[in-house]
Amino acid sequence: MIAYFLLVHRFPAQFKRLFSAIYAPGNQYVVHVDKRSGKKLSDDISQFLAPYQGVEMLASQDALWGGYSLVEAELRGMARLLEMDHRWTHYINLSGQDFPLKSQSYIRQFVAAHPGKQFIRAVDQRKLRPDTLNRIDHVFHEANGVIEDTQIGRTFLTGDTPFIGTQWKLVTRGFCEYVRNDPAVERFKKFYRNSFIADEAFFQTVLMNSRGQGVVMNDDLRMIDWVPDGDIKLRPRNYDITDLAELQRSKDLFARKFDAESDTEILSLLEEHLRTPSANIYQAPAITVKLQADLRQDVLIAA
Repeated sequence: MIAYFLLVHRFPAQFKRLFSAIYAPGNQYVVHVDKRSGKKLSDDISQFLAPYQGVEMLASQDALWGGYSLVEAELRGMARLLEMDHRWTHYINLSGQDFPLKSQSYIRQFVAAHPGKQFIRAVDQRKLRPDTLNRIDHVFHEANGVIEDTQIGRTFLTGDTPFIGTQWKLVTRGFCEYVRNDPAVERFKKFYRNSFIADEAFFQTVLMNSRGQGVVMNDDLRMIDWVPDGDIKLRPRNYDITDLAELQRSKDLFARKFDAESDTEILSLLEEHLRTPSANIYQAPAITVKLQADLRQDVLIAA
């Protein structure tokens, strides 16, 4: 079974379509609505979710882009999901503007075929993303909906390596228990609480600097089209009807992001796609392995 944590801050009608597309009995769901989005949005979503089993609303707090508050919200979500049910094996986080490309049956088949693997993008920040080191080599403060760069310099944690990726992940229950509860993680929490865009680095850094957490796949299983956007440099482009064929062919589990107010037809067509065999039957890719030369043949091994 799968545990889902969903972050929502607008577009309630679109969230409802997303939730309907990912809901399956036995799965567990925790939804967090950004406190700054207002009580009306929170009440609307709470009323919508009331008939569903295995679903809870997390107490709303500010969840500011770029702030550690996003990490805190997710850690609280993990904690509640761990308390709700002991049977789920994998955790997925989503935003209200994501949408599945595969059914829950497919996703359950997928995780069963990849035990112990952590699907999260993670690269050495110093070697491959040095342009982002300013996010961690200064002290940042988050307060009253604002993130302030104090310009106070600092060094990274001694003996550890900073990693970076995206906010999105499919990870094991074991990692959720570790990152939420293990005292060894406290030093990372303390450090990243005063960083910028911690949600794209905290979980990666904990995972890559810890033993016994399985194989990291450097893949978040999301189809995302990153486009230039000023000082932020990159942002996810909204998919529309012109992207349908590519979305249908994708091997990723989810895509982001969508704006149903500008193109609702794409979601309708993806809802139809979720009923097709390609979105419901997982087939492990075959890997060709060369045998000894005297055998003169190849063998296909399921990955």
